[in-house]
Amino acid sequence: MIKSPEIGVTPSFSGDFMQPKPTVIDQGDLFRSRLDQILNRRHPLYRLADTIDWSVFDKDFGKLYVENVGRPGLSIRLLVGLHYLKHAFNESDESVVDRLLENPYWQYFCGFEYFQHQLSLDPTSLVKWRKRIGPKGMEKLLAVTIETAKSEDHVSKEHLERLAKRDGIELRQSYERLGKSAFIMQGRYSHARQMKRSKREQKKLRNYLGRVIRDIRRKCIEPGEMLAIMLERAHRIFTQNRNDKNKLYSMQAPEVECIAKGKVHKKYEFGCKVSLVSTSEDSWIVGVQGFTVTRTMGTP
Repeated sequence: MIKSPEIGVTPSFSGDFMQPKPTVIDQGDLFRSRLDQILNRRHPLYRLADTIDWSVFDKDFGKLYVENVGRPGLSIRLLVGLHYLKHAFNESDESVVDRLLENPYWQYFCGFEYFQHQLSLDPTSLVKWRKRIGPKGMEKLLAVTIETAKSEDHVSKEHLERLAKRDGIELRQSYERLGKSAFIMQGRYSHARQMKRSKREQKKLRNYLGRVIRDIRRKCIEPGEMLAIMLERAHRIFTQNRNDKNKLYSMQAPEVECIAKGKVHKKYEFGCKVSLVSTSEDSWIVGVQGFTVTRTMGTP
């Protein structure tokens, strides 16, 4: 088995792979329609696919492949996308591969330009890839997910706009185009460590959120139950500051906490701390307890 020159270790399973071939932008096909031309661009998966910075995974996972040895590996975006879809829709390795051939939105999310009727992809490839990237690689998938969705102002604004439309409230302006543009640029500036520009785009998102909140309150004195709850949560996100206690991090999951890890490469995580007690032989869970996270000054 040949060792990877970049990391100097032998992969944990048999069979080395070359780095996946770079994605080439197709100039078009006379007899086929591109997926981005026939899909609904407002679909959540379509929008998420255009929001995620997929190049992060190529940089981090590309060094786990050897150079010019073995057969070319599968596209990193395809494997990352399949794992996102698997956990988002509670699928198994086998079922997520089967459904990929049936769903054009899934295929677009995984990086395909044209609808695929067959794939040379076996579910065992997902197992082998998880062994290749290891636990830290899976943590990277979660980190990018949080990074993509952590702009609470953008997420809150979209929730309010959707609920207002459902209740028949006509907003003066939705800021859909401006909000999406500012959200994408905020993520790009943050990834490039251009913090001043990132904060400028973040301020735009906050202003858009405040305008939507005020517009809904002017036009709907007695909002419905769900809209009232989301208005209250959106107002909390709009008014909270960096050093406030009991901050709200998620519109749909208000129980999410900021957990300080104290590590240089990853200082914080978002979730809930839970302690599980299980038996040593059969792993039966015999006790569960949730913990409240204590924040300190300076916690985001």
